[in-house]
Formats: sequence, C-alpha cells, structure tokens
Amino acid sequence: MELHFWLRGFLLGFSIAAPVGPIGLLCIRRTLVGGFWEGLLTGLGAATADAFYGSIAGFSLAFLSSFLLSISPWLRILGGAFLCYLGIRGIFTTRKVKQEGQVPGRGLAGAYGSALFLTLTNPITILAFTAMFAGLGLPQAGTSYRAAGSLVAGVFCGSMSWWLILAALVSRLRWRMTPALMVWVNRLSGLVLLGFGIWALWSQLG
Repeated sequence: MELHFWLRGFLLGFSIAAPVGPIGLLCIRRTLVGGFWEGLLTGLGAATADAFYGSIAGFSLAFLSSFLLSISPWLRILGGAFLCYLGIRGIFTTRKVKQEGQVPGRGLAGAYGSALFLTLTNPITILAFTAMFAGLGLPQAGTSYRAAGSLVAGVFCGSMSWWLILAALVSRLRWRMTPALMVWVNRLSGLVLLGFGIWALWSQLG
C-alpha cells in the first residue's frame, strides 16, 4: 500500500463524511435511540457506499460509471421516497431508548442496509470522486492499481473514523434523554428527514 495515497484518501473520506446531512442525522438519531452499535452500523453503510463509488472513480470503471449516472434520476427519486418514509415513521414513532446490546441483529442489518441504500442513490458522487482524485494526483501515478486501491482504502478508513467518533460522542449523551425528550427528538429528526426527501423528489420531478 502506498501510504501517501492512503493518507490523502483518509483525509478525503473524513471530510466527505463529516458534514451533517441525512445520513449524519440518521446516525445521530439511531445512536440516541438504539445505541452505539446501531449508529456505527449506519455509518458503516455510508462508508461502504463511498468506497464503492470511490472504486469506480479510482479504477476508471467507465462502463459502470456511465450506467449509474444514466439512471441517476431514478435512483434519486427512490432515495427521496425512502427519506420521506423514514421521516414520516420518525414523526409518528414512540420508540424508547434501548439498553446497549438490546438491538437485534435484524435491527443492525437494517441500519447498515438503509444507510448503504440511501448513499448509493446519489451516483453523482462518482463525478465528485473523479475530480477530487485528480486533484490528489492520481493521474500522475499512471494507471497504478496500488495507488487507486490505497486511495479507496483511505477513503473508507477516513469515513469510518468520522462515524466512529460521531457514534461514540452521541452515545455518551443518550442516557440523559428522557422519554418525552426522545419523542421530540424523533419528531424533529423525522421532520428534517422528510424535508430532505421532499427536496430530493422536487429536484427530480419539479
């Protein structure tokens, strides 16, 4: 592994994951309600999708990139609809704080799968990775698969580092949440997610 490319990818992955958007909000909400592992698995889903799109850009998989970009509007609509579903469910949920370790495997798998799906519904990320990788000097490395692999591995590690930090910090606050406060957290986060979903749908259908 070429360490300098890995370090650049790490910083890139961390900076991409850090801004709080729909996935960040989901991670915070799920950590507060379900605990550290549910929040971390949400982040893992997002990091996996980032690594997937980073691989397409890094290894110049033009045929796959072209296909995903061609169906991008439909993927965005699916993602927007799913955000609306999560938002509405959050608004009306009465889910209580669970003891750490009580989240079943199915719940953890759902946290991972939903975050993976939502992140994958934005294939425009491929173009962003292509531009950023070029800025990081990948073309100067020739067609080195080691360089591309190091960058992608760094992106995944950087992204996961952010989600680990976020889940760990938020999990320290969850036991201060009263049942009434948790209801309002669910409702407010649900409203924000619903807003993200409506905006995504409007941008494609409006």
